[in-house]
Amino acid sequence: MEQKRTLNLKPAIKIQNIVVSADLHATIDLYALSKNVKEVDYEPEQFPGAIFRIKEPKAVIILFKNGKLICTGSSTEADIKKVLDYATKIISKYVIEEQG
Repeated sequence: MEQKRTLNLKPAIKIQNIVVSADLHATIDLYALSKNVKEVDYEPEQFPGAIFRIKEPKAVIILFKNGKLICTGSSTEADIKKVLDYATKIISKYVIEEQG
């Protein structure tokens, strides 16, 4: 009869990528944003979101016209806060004013 061995595995955990979703609660002019900000690519025929590549700290934000976004590529909460602070300062200049 074989005896079962129990391994005491202790995985080394390293956070590589945090994905964050957020809502700016605003309508964004993605055309103007991509025209004036070189880090932003927007090809609505290919994909409905604008891709905002941030170099430092490194991250990518996918931004939709309705103000919803997904941020990926950061490995710390502090980096995510820096990325979103930087991005929202730029994006805020392209909010479409609602008539009503």
